[in-house]
Amino acid sequence: MDIYFLGTGAGMPSTTRNVSSLALRLTEERGTFWLFDCGEGTQHQLLSSPLKMSKCEFIFITHLHGDHLFGLPGFLSSRSYQGGQTPLTVFGPKGIGDYMKVCFGVSRTEVSYPLLIKEIEPGVVWEDEQFAVTAMQLSHRIPTLGYRIVEKDRPGKLKFELLRDKGIPPGPVYGQLKQGKDVQLPNGELLFAASVLGEPIPGRTVAILGDTKPCENAVRLARNADLLVHEATYMHDKADNANEYGHSTAQQAAEIAKDAGAKKLALNHFSSRYKEGEQMDELLAEAQNVFPNTVLALEHHVVTIAEDEEGTA
Repeated sequence: MDIYFLGTGAGMPSTTRNVSSLALRLTEERGTFWLFDCGEGTQHQLLSSPLKMSKCEFIFITHLHGDHLFGLPGFLSSRSYQGGQTPLTVFGPKGIGDYMKVCFGVSRTEVSYPLLIKEIEPGVVWEDEQFAVTAMQLSHRIPTLGYRIVEKDRPGKLKFELLRDKGIPPGPVYGQLKQGKDVQLPNGELLFAASVLGEPIPGRTVAILGDTKPCENAVRLARNADLLVHEATYMHDKADNANEYGHSTAQQAAEIAKDAGAKKLALNHFSSRYKEGEQMDELLAEAQNVFPNTVLALEHHVVTIAEDEEGTA
């Protein structure tokens, strides 16, 4: 479970950054990835990544500004050409349906897979036995959502020594027990999964926010999250600009992470005024002065979300 950053720039592309898009990779958990925002050029970024369009299960759009949206019609169309056959659902604020209807209607685009465009309201927008996704309104110039992804607790680790002592060799039985299913052994004994499993493994929580200036819902979404992904369009000397345009500074993002009790902060959505190197180092330092466990989101870099450790790769 990790985040792969496809675009980290604000407003428009630059020579070093594409506009907003990131993938929550759930390779081990589901064999899929979920895309958050789809700015212009996202499908081109995918060509330089290990991600395959056919593995995209959901797309969550935070708001309808072009730098978060204009790559969506092309992505959905190209997914057909790249062998995508499994269903895909796009979640987004009111208006996403009209946008896609016009784009596909005018261009006469058809896709080869089941596609659902779902306009959502704040609250739990999707849930199954593994995950729940909650959306809340943020504070930007147009309606904007932030998402909280909660992984549900998983069964604990198998007590292999106990199983060996019972004379049970590795095999399908181990898989059934790991899933929490009780098993009847060849000798007729009913083996309860709870007796050979350790304590449940706590699920992980990720908060991925759209464009926003500081607001209470940002703190709520990030409460005790293992990872918070937050915009840092400006440094704090441009706080007036940030407030005027509905954005945050690096310092403000760090304050949100600290107030929320998040474990780790990844900054993204950087103004093109900040160049790679010394300027971005200064932006990072500004946040780390408030919240030390902060990293920069870089193009084609990964931030991991592990049970007992955090890190980047």
